[in-house]
Amino acid sequence: MGNRRTYGPNREDPVRGYADAAMEFPRLLALLLLVLDWTQPGLSSPLRPICDLRVLNHFIQEARDAEGAMKSCREGCGLSQSVTVPQTTVDFDVWEKKNAQEQAQEVQTGLWLLQQSLNTLQTSVTNTAMHSHIDNTIRNLLSINAVLRSLNIQEFTPPANATDLEGTWRVSLATDLLQVHVNFLRGKVHLLLSSAQACKPDVS
Repeated sequence: MGNRRTYGPNREDPVRGYADAAMEFPRLLALLLLVLDWTQPGLSSPLRPICDLRVLNHFIQEARDAEGAMKSCREGCGLSQSVTVPQTTVDFDVWEKKNAQEQAQEVQTGLWLLQQSLNTLQTSVTNTAMHSHIDNTIRNLLSINAVLRSLNIQEFTPPANATDLEGTWRVSLATDLLQVHVNFLRGKVHLLLSSAQACKPDVS
């Protein structure tokens, strides 16, 4: 059988939500790394600064915070309709047979699906505290897309119809959506960024 891993439910205790100022830190860090990468290509560091996975790890932690907050939310926190989300199970035998462009396309498609689904959640939720988490989550997805563009990954063209995409499923609970978001970042996004050609030591 193939080497298969599922990035399943997060069993950790919900983490208390960050203050607004703290929530800005990962995006500011990502912006700083992008500026360093674009303006100082001759830095002596063995890896390009934008390849520092601490930025992604911050986004993953904030995604967990949003998931924990949603699990604790009791009113005004539901999805108004089911949404299409990416599969988060990783079959490493299949993944490793894909070329870099195919892997990037799969990740970009998943990020696009998550953004569309989170936009739906944003319009459905009336709980003020959850709105802050959702807004932050959407901004983080945009930052991740900026990171992908900085790594010379081909620009993504959204599909005309999400229901025709392979490797997707539908969820109707907000908690399931945010759990998929966490697992997708921990799984396929992390795999793509950690193995990106532009992040290898011999690539300037």
